[in-house]
Amino acid sequence: MSRGGRREITARKRARELALQGIYQWLLHEFPPEEAREPIKLSLPDQPPQAQLLAIEEILASAPLENDAQDAKKTKPRTPPDAEFFAALLQGAVQEAPEARTIIEPLLTRAVAELSPVEHAILLLAFFELRHGIETPYRVIINEAIELAKKYGGSDGHRFINGVLDRLAGKLRPAEVATKRQQGSLGKGD
Repeated sequence: MSRGGRREITARKRARELALQGIYQWLLHEFPPEEAREPIKLSLPDQPPQAQLLAIEEILASAPLENDAQDAKKTKPRTPPDAEFFAALLQGAVQEAPEARTIIEPLLTRAVAELSPVEHAILLLAFFELRHGIETPYRVIINEAIELAKKYGGSDGHRFINGVLDRLAGKLRPAEVATKRQQGSLGKGD
């Protein structure tokens, strides 16, 4: 993979991570969906998206997720997030949250209200990306969600996220999931 390709992947990972943090903050403070990026607008009304992202990183850093304290100790430079991808994920996941909850809840072993804010935010983020990020394979989206759950969630939260998203992918991307499962079963008998 070229350096540019790795940078792009890393930029998308950072965008997912920031979107997760934004959704998490939104869930905790319960402000209206249209205000999900309001802190950015207030602080940098006429700045380009990349400058706005740097501002939201500072805003979100003031209220880190549970396991983020370990990251604060690391000092290596980070790849800047993909600004457009971040904005689409954050705004889309927040705006589609009511519908996402309706679709996700039957796949859960408990009510949405009983989810930790981190699990809830990860599921909303992955729902939006599974539904609208058709260019990204569903397994990549699930794996990214699992990594976020391992980093920010409880000890076994990643297993829960994996199970729910595997079932959700079957609902949102049935043809892609069926093709992948068929390819997997063909390789087992060889």
